[in-house]
Amino acid sequence: MKLVLAEKPSVAKNIADALKIKTKKDGYFEGNDYIVTWAFGHLVELYDAKDYDSKMARWKMENFPFIPSEFKYKIKSNPRNRQQADGGAAKQLKIIHHLIKRQDVDTIISACDYDREGQLIGDSIIYRGGRQAKPVYRLLLNEWTPEEVKRGLENIKPNQSMKPLRDAGISRQWADWVIGINLTSVATLKYQQGKGKALNIGRVLLPTLKIIYDRDKEIENFVPEDYFKLKAVFHTEDGKKYDGIYTEVNNEKFKQKDYLEEIRRFMKNKQGKIMDKQMKKKKEFPPFLFNLSNLQGYITNKYQGWTSQKVLKIAQSLYEKKLITYPRTSSVALDESLVGKTAHVLKTHSEDLPYKNEIKFMKTKRVFNNAKVDSHSAIIPTYLKPKRLTKEEEIVYNAIKNRFIMQFMPIAEYEETKLITKVDNEQIKGVFHSKGKVQLIDGWKKVEKIQSKDILLPFVSSGETVDIEKTEVTSHVTTPPKPHTEKTLLRVMETCGKSYQEEDDEGLGNILKGFSIGTPATRADTIKKLKDVGYIASKGKHLFCTGLGSKLVEIFPVRSLFDLEFTGRLEKVLSDIQKGEANKQEFLRMIFQYTDQSVKTIKQAEDIIINHITANKSSNEVLGQCPECGNDIIEGYKAFGCKNWKNGCRFTIWKNDKYLKAMKKKATKTMVRQLLKNNQAYVKGLTSKNGKKFNAYLSYVKDQEKNYYSWKMEFKNK
Repeated sequence: MKLVLAEKPSVAKNIADALKIKTKKDGYFEGNDYIVTWAFGHLVELYDAKDYDSKMARWKMENFPFIPSEFKYKIKSNPRNRQQADGGAAKQLKIIHHLIKRQDVDTIISACDYDREGQLIGDSIIYRGGRQAKPVYRLLLNEWTPEEVKRGLENIKPNQSMKPLRDAGISRQWADWVIGINLTSVATLKYQQGKGKALNIGRVLLPTLKIIYDRDKEIENFVPEDYFKLKAVFHTEDGKKYDGIYTEVNNEKFKQKDYLEEIRRFMKNKQGKIMDKQMKKKKEFPPFLFNLSNLQGYITNKYQGWTSQKVLKIAQSLYEKKLITYPRTSSVALDESLVGKTAHVLKTHSEDLPYKNEIKFMKTKRVFNNAKVDSHSAIIPTYLKPKRLTKEEEIVYNAIKNRFIMQFMPIAEYEETKLITKVDNEQIKGVFHSKGKVQLIDGWKKVEKIQSKDILLPFVSSGETVDIEKTEVTSHVTTPPKPHTEKTLLRVMETCGKSYQEEDDEGLGNILKGFSIGTPATRADTIKKLKDVGYIASKGKHLFCTGLGSKLVEIFPVRSLFDLEFTGRLEKVLSDIQKGEANKQEFLRMIFQYTDQSVKTIKQAEDIIINHITANKSSNEVLGQCPECGNDIIEGYKAFGCKNWKNGCRFTIWKNDKYLKAMKKKATKTMVRQLLKNNQAYVKGLTSKNGKKFNAYLSYVKDQEKNYYSWKMEFKNK
């Protein structure tokens, strides 16, 4: 019997369906040859500092730096009460270990996501408690369709061969823990007054903040400058008109208006002559297939109210529903081994399209290129067609499907015409440039009905004389750079600040080598966290630093943490560890030394308070009686809780409860009063996943088996 461990219940269901396993038991599916169980992402997490040493329960400057001699793991904490283990995680972990020890189980297969985080999740569960006596294998898939699951199970790899991937995951996790715990604690003690949210310091957080800060400063320090252009309208012998812009040595923007006015005077009663006419047919290739950053940038730029985090969440959901390939990829091409499969996928999705006769499968380097693939190929649809999608899923799915189909449509073509017109006066040094464009073949643009604007020029010949109908000097002002959006920020993070165009193989090479800020999987989280901790805010699509974010950039003394090059090099080393080209121990030794030195730097820096927190005094107003022990429930700074907490009562309703937060609500005194009095509260204005408002009855009920409270929702006439 083979035991398969999936990262999530939905993926376990996909595997069970592919193997035609129908029997579901408590925490697993069981068939004749396979048992399929699941995690809920991470079931274990690193110890908190206080778990190693009780003195770390209170932040004191003299306790830092703190670097454990050995890193330990515990069952994931309950998000509502970090003092307790999560009941669901503890139960599932027990089920998995019971299955591992079953006598009829002779093989263990980790089927967690094929990335360093997935490797870490699987290994932290399978090897919890030490070496594993039974052979462990790895299922490596890019999609969860039945065909791929069955094929993958026939080609499993020894898990030991994935050690570099595990080392990279551990290195990332430990490095972020050490830097985060130490520098966050010391910075908060140094620069913050009052109790509240900590001043969050992170390896990826700060350079991302600096990108936005630098753009804000560029805008703030921008000095607008006036410039002028001279435009002329010419007409031909047969009465056709065209515009031209006056240019001298490739410059059409002039600082002196008087100079252009003088040129205008010289043009009076003169004619022009067409000195040169150039006509070229040009090709327009479709944009590359999506990687995660490009997909996030495309969607957040096109649709109002979308965030990178939301795009990732929906893409992950489509992946788990077997509709797209693995989304957390940095590649914009497909592995050359996927040629046959891709042809099948294209045929499936071309069947009902009005332009299907124009779609032609071809193996091109632009689409199939191993040199442009790192671990995972670009995101494409699978051969399965969706039966039912939400509006939001439809937006992301169609973007991926359309971008895929574009690759196999005819290349778009247009004709570009350039005219150079010289005015018959020796005192006029420059010439007038005119450009025209006519779309000849729409090609791939048909897929998303992209309209190209034609700029028509009349048919003229070189050497032809034209009359000057009108001249005009126009005033213009230089504009500041635009604030960053999630699209532009993701591009800077992805390329580590290097400029990168669609066709730039060198820039693409840097991405694939791992020289970036964060990874495709973490960038959306970083942007969200910057908002959550109050370092940046958004206005429409634009991102900008808050006062706190700006002050942190200006005074925080560990300057290397803001440096894109430094952070890019750290990410590059993690990428090299993953490839087996760098050593985990050497990387961690460097991180520990760096943290030690950084703590000293902060301690020795000037004392400046950049964040004053005025605590909201908790009210002693009694909201009701505790359902656990009968004592009074009162409001605290972060939660509504029992007065009897010192004697061990843990009843708590967090103000920022995750369940309520998902529906854009927070726990209020009114809600808590109703819950305690009536065992339920009528809550208005909850928000569904589709963005629709609704009302419902909520109750806060204890699960006796798991020993924690969770929310229940009911709909009925009020």
